[in-house]
Amino acid sequence: MGEEAGFMFMVNRTIGSVLCCRCGIRMAPNAANMCVKCLSSEVDITQGLQKRVSINHCPMCDLYLKVPGIWVKAPLESRELLQFCVKRLKNMNKVRLVGAEFIWTEPHSKRIKLRLTVQKEVLNGAVLEQSYVVEFVQEEHMCRSCSRIQANPDQWVATVQLRQRVPHKRTLFCLEQLILRHGAANSVIEIRQKDGGMDFLFANRSHALKFMEFVGKVAPIKRDHKENVERVSHDTKNNSSTNKYVFPVEISPICREDLIYLPPSVALRLGNLGPLVICTKVTNNIALLDPRTLRKCVLNTNQSWSSLLEPLLSSRRLVKYVILDVEKVRSEDHSSGSRYALAGARVVRVSDSEKTTFSTRTHLGHLLNPGDHALGYDLYGANINNIELDKYKGRGLQEVILIKKCYEEKRQTKREKAEKDEMNSEY
Repeated sequence: MGEEAGFMFMVNRTIGSVLCCRCGIRMAPNAANMCVKCLSSEVDITQGLQKRVSINHCPMCDLYLKVPGIWVKAPLESRELLQFCVKRLKNMNKVRLVGAEFIWTEPHSKRIKLRLTVQKEVLNGAVLEQSYVVEFVQEEHMCRSCSRIQANPDQWVATVQLRQRVPHKRTLFCLEQLILRHGAANSVIEIRQKDGGMDFLFANRSHALKFMEFVGKVAPIKRDHKENVERVSHDTKNNSSTNKYVFPVEISPICREDLIYLPPSVALRLGNLGPLVICTKVTNNIALLDPRTLRKCVLNTNQSWSSLLEPLLSSRRLVKYVILDVEKVRSEDHSSGSRYALAGARVVRVSDSEKTTFSTRTHLGHLLNPGDHALGYDLYGANINNIELDKYKGRGLQEVILIKKCYEEKRQTKREKAEKDEMNSEY
């Protein structure tokens, strides 16, 4: 008996099945003894829940009214909009919300549809899960600030006058994309296109200062710290006044891929760099590269404006060349971590009928091969009005400065090959 008592017998439990009390289908037992289909037809747990809700939307600034006086930003099909819509529903405490997802609707239909999945305990403790669709209707209603602006468009407090004095404005266009990407213009009430740039209008002076702080972090700008204040009205009884503030901001004329001439004083201060350098990157600092030696230099905003640097040639003056020969050159200034490689190249202009060849040093030795095309500046045939630069002629000044490799011919060849293969496959 003692030995038998030491043994334990394991019994496998089996879950039995029962028949549904209504349709007779075999199912796992539950408290109601009904299958899911019969239970759903018997009980509707979504009864009493809202199926259609109205929400206020501002068409000017794309905001939604959360509570009276508070507007929130919620892009379409975002987590913020999903949370906003669910909180607008009433009687949700009677059920348990399991899932919520958007149903695609036409963006101009002014409708937002959600598919909600809820659970509720019914009939002797049985838990039923059910999905239903809620439609949110957008009612157009402008917020207070937009209504005030619509009534009087000139009702602004501060304006930032952003300007760039160059014909192509590459840095200004890049800055525009950065402003949109980081949402720096969310507090702007109006943007006006002006000659040479844009005007950003704000309803608050602090918003204008915050916007200028962002622009100063991503672009080399110069602004006058002395504010231009214009008094609009003055109340002598309580000694209060209404002012308008104007902040002129100028972006550096130097853009990426520009050819820059360094005056002797500036070149000496930068360690005898140049005199012709290429701008490789523009942020709040300006990165310069000497294509003959691969020496680099980074100028901060104050240095770039104090040196009064201006582009000698811009990207609109680029000329296409054919690479005849390339020979890599070892440079003492070339560091192992550099992304460029120094090389000597013989090139000829594509549009030159006389096929005059030029010898130059370039920083694109890691990219160029004989037969490739490259874009560069033609100092041999360019009309440049610079007296100081004329002094360097005949003293080792390059006649061609290559800027970047051109891949247009390779793309055209691949495109033609793909079209030819497609025509062959049809036949």
